Amino acid sequence: MSHDQNFKNLILDYPHAALQFFASAEADAVDARARILPVREEQLQERLGERFRELDVPLLVEWPDGRRGAILFVLEEETEARRFSIHRLAHYCLDLAELLETERIVPVVIFLHEGEHPAELCLGSDHLQYLAFRYLACHLYDHNWQHWRDSDNLVARLNLPNMRYADTDRVAVYAAALRGLLELEPDPERRLKYLPRFNMAPLIWVC
Repeated sequence: MSHDQNFKNLILDYPHAALQFFASAEADAVDARARILPVREEQLQERLGERFRELDVPLLVEWPDGRRGAILFVLEEETEARRFSIHRLAHYCLDLAELLETERIVPVVIFLHEGEHPAELCLGSDHLQYLAFRYLACHLYDHNWQHWRDSDNLVARLNLPNMRYADTDRVAVYAAALRGLLELEPDPERRLKYLPRFNMAPLIWVC
């Protein structure tokens, strides 16, 4: 199974925890009262037969009590930073904005490995800037595992092996991730779903 598919499963199984971890700068208000709905991944085609754009995980966050307007989070996982295309992501977001008739969109890119990537896309001339596009970047490789080793966020705990740690801490990292799964996930089926990743080889979604 690909890293991309594993991240999709993780985010869809634990959407609240995923947003709190991967998009913390925008997710403060995404509490238990918020309803999170996955949006279709395959975008509508203008003409049949055209290549479609497929998103990793678009999530629509709604507040049934109406205290906040709905907002769309677009989460993309990139194993190799060099393969990231900010133009592609901008297309995704513009397509969704048109499809869902919203301007409230938060693009989030999760980078597994270190590498250079553009932080923003600006289109314009010498006189004016006509389009400015940015996104939230979550650099998993730059997170210190010690900071998250006792977190009550299950998505963070399951990603401990994707974070920065010394070779001598390898066993402790996997032990903390496994302990998080057993302590924070009460559903036996969900435990079994993620438990096979915890042998002494990297998690399936890790290169």
